[in-house]
Amino acid sequence: MAPTDEADEVARHASPLGTTPPARPPADGAAGPNARMPRWLPRAMVLALALIAVFQLGSWAFHQLTGLLINVLIAFFLALAIEPAVSWMASRGMRRGLATFLVFFAVLIVSAGFVTLLGSMLAGQIIKIVEDFPNYLDSVINWINAHFKTDLKRVDVQEGVLRSDWLRNYVQNSATGVLDVSAQVLGGLFQLLTIALFSFYFAADGPRLRRALCSILPPAKQAEVLRAWEIAVNKTGGYIYSRGLMALISGVAHYILLQALEVPYAPVLAVWVGLVSQFIPTIGTYLAGALPMLIAFTVDPWYALWVLVFVVIYQQFENYVLQPKLTSKTVDIHPAVAFGSVVAGTALMGAVGALIAIPAIATLQAFLGAYVKRYDVTDDPRVHGHRRRGEGARLFARARALWERRPGEQDFGSGSSRDSSRGSS
Repeated sequence: MAPTDEADEVARHASPLGTTPPARPPADGAAGPNARMPRWLPRAMVLALALIAVFQLGSWAFHQLTGLLINVLIAFFLALAIEPAVSWMASRGMRRGLATFLVFFAVLIVSAGFVTLLGSMLAGQIIKIVEDFPNYLDSVINWINAHFKTDLKRVDVQEGVLRSDWLRNYVQNSATGVLDVSAQVLGGLFQLLTIALFSFYFAADGPRLRRALCSILPPAKQAEVLRAWEIAVNKTGGYIYSRGLMALISGVAHYILLQALEVPYAPVLAVWVGLVSQFIPTIGTYLAGALPMLIAFTVDPWYALWVLVFVVIYQQFENYVLQPKLTSKTVDIHPAVAFGSVVAGTALMGAVGALIAIPAIATLQAFLGAYVKRYDVTDDPRVHGHRRRGEGARLFARARALWERRPGEQDFGSGSSRDSSRGSS
């Protein structure tokens, strides 16, 4: 009966049409051919595409608004620079908006007067150089003829220059570039207006801006933000005022030299040297000295050499004597750090980065110095770059003994030392 029961059980489970029995359901995690897509996958794909689109849109907007962001950054540092003066006038009872307007008006008057004087000076010197150019050309031709035994004439040189292809191409390119220059001038004026507008609002509405920023932060973070703001104001204002004082000293020194050499436009040239040399650190003195050298050369070539020597000597005096005393309490930055920050700022944002690099680094250094824990330095001569007393002499004596000792003597001495040690044992 047992085989018959097994056969009936197999026949009961078999398909009536003779096909194979249905397959077992797949194990957990294995998708069959007709399995559905997980519900989270479409949402994940949509979220990923949305994030990519937002990133692309943000990158495009950032590149489009780079100019505006740089202008806002410049305006913020300008507002920090005039913040002490505006706050001082506001503490005396003056409205903050009126105080900011007076500061801006004073800066505008001084800048316009300086640009006007400098422009008139450059125009007059250019006219003088053009008028005296034939005399300069004759002196150069006579020197060449005397030293190289040639027979050059001014008329031949002028005709060769006027008929040259590079002069014709230069004139054509200058004529076609007039519109580009006009567009750049208009763009520069609009950029200056934008910076002035933002800096005015930052300075006039400084307290309101700080309150708006602190209103979205907890009380503990509010104190940190206000402290960072105060450090930025002190360092930026100190940088501007210390540089202004150094510009005054530099201008007076160069004015005395130029006046002694009877170089024309000595006051304007002195102001030029003072401003450019101080607000473009390290290399600004040499850049500013180029214009006085050019003007002095039109008077006497030896005067240009005297101006160059004075510029180099004054730069060393300023770096090692004047600057450490004036900036020790305002912007205490090492000259190498200052130069590196200027180079980095120039590489990132051009001339704008060179101007705001030092106050930005000074603010960052002061802010980090307030939170970095410092310890007392051990009283070791090596900290000051000195060796211990007698260490150099001992090293020299040891090297001399090794140099004078021979190999045989060294082996004999070592053997005798070993024998003596054995005897003692």
